[in-house]
Amino acid sequence: MAKDFQIKPQEQFRLARGEQRLLLILGDLIAAGLALGAALLFWAQGDTWFGLTLEFLRARIPGWFYFLPLVWPFLMVDTYDVSKASNLKVTLKSLTISFIVATVLYLIVYFASEPNSLPRFGVAIFLILAAAFTLIWRVVYIKLFTTASKHKRVLIIGAGRAGSALAAVVQEQNPPPFNLIGLIDDDPAKLGTMIEGYPVLGDHNNLPEIIQNQNITDLILAISNEMNADMFQTILAMQESGMNMATMQDTYESLTGRVPISLLASDWVIRSFIDRTPSSGIYRILKRLMDLALSLVGMIGLVILYPVIAIIISIDSRGPVIFKQIRLGRSGHPYTILKFRTMKDSQDMEKEALVTASNDPRVTRVGRILRKTHLDEIPQIINVLRGEMSFVGPRSERSELVGVFQKDVPFYRARMLVKPGITGWAQIHQAYAETVDETSVKLEYDLFYIQHASILMDFSIILRTVTNVLGFKGR
Repeated sequence: MAKDFQIKPQEQFRLARGEQRLLLILGDLIAAGLALGAALLFWAQGDTWFGLTLEFLRARIPGWFYFLPLVWPFLMVDTYDVSKASNLKVTLKSLTISFIVATVLYLIVYFASEPNSLPRFGVAIFLILAAAFTLIWRVVYIKLFTTASKHKRVLIIGAGRAGSALAAVVQEQNPPPFNLIGLIDDDPAKLGTMIEGYPVLGDHNNLPEIIQNQNITDLILAISNEMNADMFQTILAMQESGMNMATMQDTYESLTGRVPISLLASDWVIRSFIDRTPSSGIYRILKRLMDLALSLVGMIGLVILYPVIAIIISIDSRGPVIFKQIRLGRSGHPYTILKFRTMKDSQDMEKEALVTASNDPRVTRVGRILRKTHLDEIPQIINVLRGEMSFVGPRSERSELVGVFQKDVPFYRARMLVKPGITGWAQIHQAYAETVDETSVKLEYDLFYIQHASILMDFSIILRTVTNVLGFKGR
């Protein structure tokens, strides 16, 4: 019966998540371009010698002003997470932070330059209009996304661990990435039950009928155990009939930016990296060059800030200014990490907990400020220059913690396939992990980064770290 089943093709406009991200960037560029044109118009109207003429553009507008629309998407980089971009509240917050960052950066450049050498009015108008036009575009995008997600009607094949985990992820998304209608499973005991709020509608024999009656547009394969022959034939028939299909792992990674470690086979690391050693080839060279360039710039900040921070730390509490601790780096090699001291200088306080907890009593008053602003991590620039760390990578841990976590968290040691970083994919998505469960989630982010690492991704993480710092998300 399944072999004779034919699906009527449904004409619908659909973009992959990468294409949605590109659409967001193009929309922001257009919004910034419109803001540039409007800013020039307002600027010209306020000028007492010129109107918006060729002479005005030549005489009053510096060349760099025309490149502001290209800078705007870099300031908006934190909003190109497709899941976040579909949430108006998150978009408003990110847009506000981007506007503040742009304003602060320009004010720093303005006051550091020769008096009256840089314009204020034109830049101010551009930033205000860029934020306004971008907000209008993002509202339109959210409306389009919401409409498209309602038309995408999905059925998960498999109601076991994998299917349940994916259903839970979909339940957490706001707004939903698609309209999840339910699940199917060949286990008779699951028929009619609810999985994370979604019904189990039938088994593989009912699949063609369910697809027709529920107007299903997509199937997601989430079978934890071995698939039986009849289920395989039915799914193959659906694919041959034109049904859109995806795997649980790809969908999970797309929605969360994480790898589902609890659902992977024990040889996953070997199979994933047998043809691709993480951080190899040209990428590794470019990454090192980027680290060196950023470190040289960062050393200027360290030289300027060190005396001030050192004095404040010394006044607040006794002990050394620089805190040193042995951490495990790439391939498990130990190295000494350097940070500004944020805790009381006591052996007993050091032994109270291996992980820094919320409102940790070991943290000093100045230490809390340094952690909130991430200024305590500036000395790690020296570790980057030495080649022990990178700017972007998994967070390094003490050998004691590694020993504890690798017993309870699958694939934990795989995070040492690359150099640890000052910031990273996990750091911008999750606060400090205090429990084994939180560490598992953090590892899922780390492994996703190791799989998909690129210079563009590293650059994006660095820019998004800036917004986290301004949001005082440290601890």
